[in-house]
Amino acid sequence: MNVLEVEDVALAFSGVKAVDGVSFTVGAGELFAIIGPNGAGKTSIFNVLSGVYRPQQGSVRFQGQEILGMRPHRIAALGVARTFQNIELFAHLTVVDNLMLGRHNHMRYGALSAFAWLGRAKREELANRQAVEDVIDFLELEQWRRLPVGLLPYGVQKRVELGRALAMEPRVLLLDEPVAGMNVEETEDMARFVLDVRDELGIAMVMVEHDMGLVMELADRVMVLDFGKPIRTGTPAEVQRDPDVVRAYLGEQHKTVGGAA
Repeated sequence: MNVLEVEDVALAFSGVKAVDGVSFTVGAGELFAIIGPNGAGKTSIFNVLSGVYRPQQGSVRFQGQEILGMRPHRIAALGVARTFQNIELFAHLTVVDNLMLGRHNHMRYGALSAFAWLGRAKREELANRQAVEDVIDFLELEQWRRLPVGLLPYGVQKRVELGRALAMEPRVLLLDEPVAGMNVEETEDMARFVLDVRDELGIAMVMVEHDMGLVMELADRVMVLDFGKPIRTGTPAEVQRDPDVVRAYLGEQHKTVGGAA
């Protein structure tokens, strides 16, 4: 069963096509990767999926429901969460407080009941805090939970960003370069957690990433973009063997990633 269906999406800015006829599906529990050179349209696709951009053409269905034209907060409420290439956390808030922001869509009580700390507000707050503690345990963030995130190592901050998205309890998770700027140890840690999200939580993911070793190791399927157009979609092995992909993107790096020409 597909949780996400993208069909013939085209997006242009002042006549310049950023996305040109992109179609793909993401199945339940699948890790789908999008790769391509800088400027290939990867981030534009994420902005379409999350409601930031509205394309001039195409369809995006989430669990069978058309979401094009919906505002970003409505799409998020349906179950589409996103991380960002550049960390978008509140540096002066603690790990716990940043993760609680991911529970916003699950909070139904008003300001008056929150101030009184009675009834529904108290029950929901306790339930949301328990959900955050579960995320902290899952991502092994216990030792940093009460620290301001601005004081944490870069790799841990990226993990907190992943945790805030998971706190939303998404059905689809959009990962925008989750290991960008990380060292080898941090990259290995993040790769392990991404696999855990797929295998233990069963959350479908769409990942944009420049680390080809990571993509080819983790992804179930890969779509390659070049100047906004998809040139190949398939398994990592199929993509690496495609001569058009090698010419457009992988090049010499293909030999070190795939190990086969």
